[in-house]
Amino acid sequence: QVTLVESGGGLVQAGGSLRLSCAASGYIFSINYMGWYRQAPGKQRELVAGVSSGGNTHYADSVKGRFTISRDNAKRTVYLQMNSLKPEDTAVYYCNKGTPSEYDYWGQGTQVTVSS
Repeated sequence: QVTLVESGGGLVQAGGSLRLSCAASGYIFSINYMGWYRQAPGKQRELVAGVSSGGNTHYADSVKGRFTISRDNAKRTVYLQMNSLKPEDTAVYYCNKGTPSEYDYWGQGTQVTVSS
């Protein structure tokens, strides 16, 4: 059974930083693409950053140069380092594997709130 537990969110002022973590279990973590997603109130969930099993990364244009995704296969954990945060980064952040649909399993997410 797949389980994803996100943590590390909080309230931060604009320009600040947060580091999110996602602990995964129930599947072969090391061979799966992992992504961080976010959903702001009234908006669709969007992919923020992704990392392949080989360590290749990609980012949404809105976070390039500010966010860094990484993974530790031994710990079955994926991270999202978020710097220079903006109020528009406020959202619930989720991680997931592969290319999930809204009908797939999602964890509880972690709330990030950036005040201006």
